[in-house]
Amino acid sequence: MNVKLRALLLCLLLAMTPAVCRAAASPRRSVPLPRIIHRDGRYALLVNGRPYIILGAQVHNSSAWPAMLPQVWPAIRAIDANTVEMPVYWEQLEPAPGRFDFSVVDTLLAQARAHHVHLVLLWFGTWKNGSGHYQPLWMQLNPRRYFRVIARGGYAIDSPSPFDRLTEQADARAFAALMAHLKTADARHTVLLAQVENETGTYGSQRDYSPRATRIYQAPVPMKLLAALGRRKKQGENWKQAFGADAAVDFHAWAIARYVNRVAAAGKKQDPLPLYCNAALRDPVTPQPNGEYESGGPTYNVLSIWKAAAPEINLLAPDIYMPDYHRYAKTLRLYARPDNPLLVPETGLGPAYARYFFAALGQGALGWAPFGVDFTKVAYHPLGSHLLKSKLLRQFALNYRLARPMDRLLAKLEFAGQLKAVAEERGHPRVMLPWGRWNISVSFGAPGWGFDRHPRGNARPMGRALVARLGKNQFLVAGYFCRVNFHALNPALERQYVRVEQVKYRHGFHFLSIWNGDETDFGLNFSSAPQILRVWLSSYRGKRG
Repeated sequence: MNVKLRALLLCLLLAMTPAVCRAAASPRRSVPLPRIIHRDGRYALLVNGRPYIILGAQVHNSSAWPAMLPQVWPAIRAIDANTVEMPVYWEQLEPAPGRFDFSVVDTLLAQARAHHVHLVLLWFGTWKNGSGHYQPLWMQLNPRRYFRVIARGGYAIDSPSPFDRLTEQADARAFAALMAHLKTADARHTVLLAQVENETGTYGSQRDYSPRATRIYQAPVPMKLLAALGRRKKQGENWKQAFGADAAVDFHAWAIARYVNRVAAAGKKQDPLPLYCNAALRDPVTPQPNGEYESGGPTYNVLSIWKAAAPEINLLAPDIYMPDYHRYAKTLRLYARPDNPLLVPETGLGPAYARYFFAALGQGALGWAPFGVDFTKVAYHPLGSHLLKSKLLRQFALNYRLARPMDRLLAKLEFAGQLKAVAEERGHPRVMLPWGRWNISVSFGAPGWGFDRHPRGNARPMGRALVARLGKNQFLVAGYFCRVNFHALNPALERQYVRVEQVKYRHGFHFLSIWNGDETDFGLNFSSAPQILRVWLSSYRGKRG
């Protein structure tokens, strides 16, 4: 190379060096931490600073091992979820005291990113379905040191004691290690939430009757708890005196909630992700007597105790395995409290459950997830095959294929109070939704060509619909197996469909066609096709005037 040319290039390189160094040293723009916000009585989960709705899928308990994941991702694609709920196993994470193995967590992070989904991590720590089966072997094989609940009869049962400080400290240390690892390994926040424990509580005993627990039970109830519950403050009352017939279950809930709160606090010190606890439910319609459900977990009857005792937990969530409409809908209402965002992290995968995604949206849910969405457990069925499981997932896929392209829009409308959604109840083939100057009727069943004054309902309840207000007299309408119609509330006026557009949504609405004639004369009819309509309304003075 020419000497003069070489000198010129060297000068140019030296001139560029400061800029190159500044560019290399400048940090990447940080991704905001997911968080839950509350405004005007409604909640939203913010992801990258914008409302997000979890279109979730929870895998089977043993499906988060790396060798199982090839049987997970095809099912996630089939259902079209945007978020996957995956367990993290304490027994794997801490195989020896103080020695942590994050290889499985790193695999989950890498594969979730490769499949373009977010994660919710489920910490299977001290409790899993009321037992301690996911505790490390070095704990399980030492029951004298890490002890269980003692039943009224004086014998140990298969449930960890919330008064075992050694187990609590070990759990807090392990959960803190997990969250510290996430802070460094997941800077882009693939993980949105973490569940602390899984269905805490005890089957077979209302509380721990060990001498240690009984001494605390017979001591005065903390005044701070009584104040938080708005109860009459009477210095020196023990649990039985203060809570009467519910004293044992209330005491056990308080003990477990305090334990979980300390675990959660240790984790949040490392990485302040939103945290939640899930509940194995007490029947909200025909409540089981105390002692006949999982006592101590965040069931609806002790939610206020959990709220007072576990302030580090952002929300308490119901696992709903009740296909009956009345029970499902009441559970949603019980957990959608002014002080508690609604999230359904687990629900059944049977055909009866698919429509309840819309019911959850109607109650302002941050997300919803059926359980068992993978192809690892199909062989238990005599016709077990991927085809069988795929058929089962189809009704759930209808929900997400409709919602996922516009999930951010739906989350924004939900948070603004501009979204209503309903699910079909057997024996109630029509629902009326008053909204401003309009009354919106949702009729379930295959619509006929008449005025449909007497809808039949579907033979198997599976109808669902959502209506969102986009502007003055402008609505987004979608649904399955139903007819949606608008009526003027003013009896002197008749509704007019000014324009009904079938659209698709991808970063905005894209026009497909105009509905008219047969498609609008008697209402807007939806079958099994995922269709989105943008509707403009007007009214005129009709014969009723």
